[in-house]
Amino acid sequence: MLFKVEMDVNVPVGYDQERLEELKAAEKARFQDLQAAGTWRHIWRVVGQYSNVSIFDVSDNARLHELITTLPLYPLMDVRITPLCRHPSSIHPDDR
Repeated sequence: MLFKVEMDVNVPVGYDQERLEELKAAEKARFQDLQAAGTWRHIWRVVGQYSNVSIFDVSDNARLHELITTLPLYPLMDVRITPLCRHPSSIHPDDR
């Protein structure tokens, strides 16, 4: 199943910068593992914000929840999820 996932990172004022850099590095490593596995298919930065729009390809809602809640930056995120389905006019066979 494909899901559009919008993630906004909200760093509290005064948050420890060293800890934030550690979390960002861990987040990047986790993202790259999920991307290599084909689970996190796409990611786009939202201009001017500490946000992204991503496409996940997972088996079901529970699997998506499991993945998102294990992201290192998850405690600092607001997340919005939209399930997607293939559009009948799409010419791309991998739009499942």
